[in-house]
Amino acid sequence: MTTPKEHIHSSVGLDVYGLGEVKQVHWNLSPAELYEHALRNREGRLTNKGALCVLTGQYTGRSPKDKFIVDLPSIHDDIWWGSINQPVSQTIFDRLYNKAIQYLKTKGLYVIDAFAGADPKYRMPVRVVSEAAYHGLFAWNMFVRPTLEERANHVPEFTVIAAPNLGADPETDGTRSPTFIGVNFEKKIILILGTLYSGEVKKGIFGVMNYRLPKMGVLPMHCSANIGPEGTAIFFGLSGTGKTTLSSDASRTLIGDDEHGWSDDGIFNMEGGCYAKTINLDPEKEPEIYAATQRFGAILENVPLDFETRQPDFDDDVFTTNTRCSYPLDFIPNASETGLGGHPKNIIFLTADAFGVLPPVARLTPEQAMYHFISGYTAKVAGTERGVTEPQATFSACFGAPFMPLHPTVYADMLAEKIRKHGSQVWLINTGWTGGPYGVGQRMSLPITRRIVNAALAGELNDVEYFTEPFFGLAIPTHIEGVPDEILNPRNTWANPDDYDQKAAQLAEMFRRNFKQFEDRASEAVLSAAPQA
Repeated sequence: MTTPKEHIHSSVGLDVYGLGEVKQVHWNLSPAELYEHALRNREGRLTNKGALCVLTGQYTGRSPKDKFIVDLPSIHDDIWWGSINQPVSQTIFDRLYNKAIQYLKTKGLYVIDAFAGADPKYRMPVRVVSEAAYHGLFAWNMFVRPTLEERANHVPEFTVIAAPNLGADPETDGTRSPTFIGVNFEKKIILILGTLYSGEVKKGIFGVMNYRLPKMGVLPMHCSANIGPEGTAIFFGLSGTGKTTLSSDASRTLIGDDEHGWSDDGIFNMEGGCYAKTINLDPEKEPEIYAATQRFGAILENVPLDFETRQPDFDDDVFTTNTRCSYPLDFIPNASETGLGGHPKNIIFLTADAFGVLPPVARLTPEQAMYHFISGYTAKVAGTERGVTEPQATFSACFGAPFMPLHPTVYADMLAEKIRKHGSQVWLINTGWTGGPYGVGQRMSLPITRRIVNAALAGELNDVEYFTEPFFGLAIPTHIEGVPDEILNPRNTWANPDDYDQKAAQLAEMFRRNFKQFEDRASEAVLSAAPQA
């Protein structure tokens, strides 16, 4: 029988991983075939519009405390070791790897060969091997798909081996829990045990790219990107700040929604798909993303379905607030066909400030840009945990600390050099609260935020009048067409300005305390951009 074209694979088989005698291997199946296998394996159900809906079980998000890097002499001095990049011995990794290989030999495996990176000069050949067909479809959606010729000559540089239904034994395996995500830069393996959550597959490869690309002179970035008549724009921001929503603008071409590299030639998407949060997804406010969730080929994660109609309920958080949808980039009508863009003319730092202190928009100096990039601030709202009555500040270096193996100042220095070289303007935009903190004020209106973003990208804010607020030294425009003047200065939106001053001083102190961990490697210019006492 003739092998279907989509099943063509390279001469690099699974024997290189010790998987030469596997029960059955499914090579590079099409999305339709992966659907069939996922349904046959009872991994998910179909929605009323043909998307695959899966439940990831106990873990509905990443397990950062169970993620480790094998500590080897060849990389030891490069890694920013600590609670984020935790070391593990080669002995423990090998023990778990051998355990996983023996387990996977008895399973049917799904293999997807692809690339991380749209730019052929910097892309990395990757392979995903999993016992779950759903992981195969996720890899098909999220990575850059090769041509048939590229697939036939594919030599993986890094491989993800996932055994989600096999748990580690903390007592005998030396792990913290039954879940283990281990990255081995010498074996070029990412080993995933005990979790079905597909974000570990995607972010594992992103972490490898964040180690690899700086050595090639490329800045890896946890950001979305789009392009319009006035040029390329990139959007940094932690989860819930609007990174995906604001970059998926029908009037602009979407380059990518989460991970990019910035080389001497411009920027490039590291992915071939999008992984959007769907909690409270509104078809009127986010029509492009909503439409992408309603198609065959999309994967809904942990989204409840109506029992009879199979209609997804995006407002229901019974399983998690971290509901997700994975879909190929071309599900967005205005998506880039190449995944490439020019050097960013505008760089936007998004923060959802639940304290109601930061302005809806501020223009940053290069020094302030480095300070806020290293800080990576947003805030969690009250009520997410029992006993939490006040917003909680969250700082994640480079707006993506869990995926950054190198010290944050390495990435910040690269960003500053590229800003200076290409004349990029950096903006801080607050998509959080105004008129008071969470529980008192109200969330910034999405149409207002879109208007502010569009004004910045169109150059409307280049020559307007600015004033400098006293706590963070931020330059705030006094007027933006289509935006109420009174909301631009956050102090004026509070019922009691003295209350604002007290909260602003409190947040400024949080910034200063957080930055102490970076002071020994930060320049005097960056330190001078800190909030004032």
